[in-house]
Amino acid sequence: MNKIKLFIVALLIVLTAGSAMAQKTGYISVDQIVALMPETGRLDSLLRKYQADSLNPQFTYMVSEYNRKDSMVSTKDSAKLSKQVKDQIRQELQGYAYQIQNWQSIVQQQLQGKQQELLEPIYRKVEAAIQTTAKENGYAYVLNREALLVMPPADDLFPMVAKKLNLKVPPTAAASTGIPKK
Repeated sequence: MNKIKLFIVALLIVLTAGSAMAQKTGYISVDQIVALMPETGRLDSLLRKYQADSLNPQFTYMVSEYNRKDSMVSTKDSAKLSKQVKDQIRQELQGYAYQIQNWQSIVQQQLQGKQQELLEPIYRKVEAAIQTTAKENGYAYVLNREALLVMPPADDLFPMVAKKLNLKVPPTAAASTGIPKK
């Protein structure tokens, strides 16, 4: 009876070890795939258009409002305004002055937010392609190459995902990912 139990335990160990070994691990550089996407190439022009159409008019409006309100409190006609109104206008002037002085950082923040908004669907598309590629090729684990300092032996899924997304891989990208040159 003891030999039977020992045999069953040994069989279970062999089966679980075999199934654990059968799980494939791969890695991919998500940033490199995203950089190759055609949508990413159009990102710079979309951000420039956003800045020209939305952010630059805001700045022009702020400067014109600052100048208009400044002239309201610094001309002869300001004597007609009550102290309370003058104080309110001066407060508004301080707000405009702060925004004008810090406009560069405000623009950077808004551009970063717009860039994230535009990149989100691209990352979703890449993630879906990675999921599909991993499933089709039997990968249990796919790691992001940029997050790894040391990695176990694994397959680079870059060529398969690039093919799934119909991306042309430039020779420099192929060399850095270990893709054989054709």
